[in-house]
Amino acid sequence: MEDADVQVPVHPDLEPIAFLIGRWEGAGVGGYPTIESFNFGQEIEFGHNGKPFLSYVSRTWLLDDDGNRVRPLATESGYWRPQPDRQIEVLLAHPTGIVEIYIGEVVFHKIELRTDVVARTASAKEYTAGTRLYGLVKGNLMWAYDMAAVGHPLTSHMSAELIKVA
Repeated sequence: MEDADVQVPVHPDLEPIAFLIGRWEGAGVGGYPTIESFNFGQEIEFGHNGKPFLSYVSRTWLLDDDGNRVRPLATESGYWRPQPDRQIEVLLAHPTGIVEIYIGEVVFHKIELRTDVVARTASAKEYTAGTRLYGLVKGNLMWAYDMAAVGHPLTSHMSAELIKVA
């Protein structure tokens, strides 16, 4: 177990994505052809332990019209692994029985990802591909996610704006 008071130096390979490190909170919108549009809150945490990867955890919850939490939505966790020439690999696991490997590129403070591999358990919903776009805009983390699922091609699903809180 790591001592929370000890500052671990950021591995040099993380330089292109070091802007992500910390905890981010905010809200966004979602929808898909198979569901009604919704508002959600989100918390993302990017951490590091001195090795050449970031740990990642995202939690979302449904918001009512007044911005109050109604119930938990999706959660995902994984690792972001920078590669040479500003390439990146992202590994994500979902408690719904889906595991994804994304590949992509980091250009300044913009990260574009697309699924390379999607694996599902027998009980998971049909999901075949995703693309994600992350960017630092005026100090806030903006992201958008398109997915191909339940017979639909890549279609806009969720997007949010998050503020760094730690």
